[in-house]
Amino acid sequence: MRVFASTNRLLSIGLWIALLAGLVARPAFLHADDSKIEVRSIDFALRDGQYYLSADIHYQLTQTAREALQKGIPLYWDVLIKVVRERTWLWNKTLVDFKIRYRIQYHALLNNYRVTNITSSDSTSYASLSAALAGMSAIRNIAVLKEDDLVEDESYQVGVKTRFDREALPLPLRPATYINPQWYLSSDWLQWPVQR
Repeated sequence: MRVFASTNRLLSIGLWIALLAGLVARPAFLHADDSKIEVRSIDFALRDGQYYLSADIHYQLTQTAREALQKGIPLYWDVLIKVVRERTWLWNKTLVDFKIRYRIQYHALLNNYRVTNITSSDSTSYASLSAALAGMSAIRNIAVLKEDDLVEDESYQVGVKTRFDREALPLPLRPATYINPQWYLSSDWLQWPVQR
């Protein structure tokens, strides 16, 4: 009889601990939806024997990311671009795999945001965060591959994804970014068939 009583007591204590842990963790998960980062559209067009990629990416930062930016911490994203040849019996073959790296940083002294395309060394200043994110979201006319690189009668897919680089954050901040959903600032892949 005592064995069952102590087991029931342990079970009730365990349930209380789980309930309290759920209540403590709940606010972090409620705010995880503040962030919505997604690749909304891809245009992959052939012009003069060359395929050019344009994409629209929507960046909506969480409160935690906005606060870090306001405190002078730069945030980095990699826009990943892939072109693969689909194969039936073997793994898909990757033809193109490259990234465009962006940094967004707030300058308190100038009261502006600077977006830098690290890949091309282009840099632009914006008066507001929304304008800076809009400037970073439009990728236009990136030469990806030549028409001759594609084999006739084969299927190809182009994919675009944006990935937040947690490792570029200051070292003391990094561990929290792996467990706090406020730092989940990457998109899923958006894939599109290549029209020939």
